[in-house]
Amino acid sequence: MNKKIIAIDGYAATGKSTQAKRLAKVLNFTYIDTGAMYRAVTLFGFNQAAKGSVDLNLLNESLNQITIRFEEGAEEQQTFLNDANVTKAIRDPKINQYVSQVASQEAVRTFLTEQQQLLVADKGVVMDGRDIGTVVFPHAACKFFLTASVEVRAKRRYLEQREAGVEESLDEVLFNVKARDDQDASRAIAPLQKAKDAIEIDVSNLTLEQVFDELYAYAVQKLEIGLQ
Repeated sequence: MNKKIIAIDGYAATGKSTQAKRLAKVLNFTYIDTGAMYRAVTLFGFNQAAKGSVDLNLLNESLNQITIRFEEGAEEQQTFLNDANVTKAIRDPKINQYVSQVASQEAVRTFLTEQQQLLVADKGVVMDGRDIGTVVFPHAACKFFLTASVEVRAKRRYLEQREAGVEESLDEVLFNVKARDDQDASRAIAPLQKAKDAIEIDVSNLTLEQVFDELYAYAVQKLEIGLQ
């Protein structure tokens, strides 16, 4: 069992990244946003095709041209794609539209899984995504799976986008979240699913603080057991 990895999987807009960042900070672990990595690859494909879409075949053949790294920023972690800061660009609605298609590609998943496994630091890692506890690090010491009603998640995503200056109606966001759920759960390669040994938390009626308290309490307990 790997004592230094905490995996947080779950549906879109359940607050995985928010909780993972805070947990990593409190525990002095490294935070890795795997969703940002898939979004960065999607952005690369989108720019590469230059047709308002993504050419999946071309993208699969070009993965060796992609480098992704993270840097700590004043307010949030910054994502760099081939040395360009794409932190804001990867949150564009056009990326939401194509990221599930890109993430369903076996070549992309293999490429990013290898990259994620190389990012593990000696001091420990908190990693969030959709297959961290099932594929990337199946032997992680702590595994969580966050879920919530699609309506709650759509409203959360809608408010996040408004705050970021992204104009998209609530109905559009709801449609996209439902579509993302269907694509993530039905893809043949590493579908979204709860690991058998993951702790499931329904965040629909919980505050961010309540969710964090559950994550923190279990993680500390589990890590202490693992150190004995």
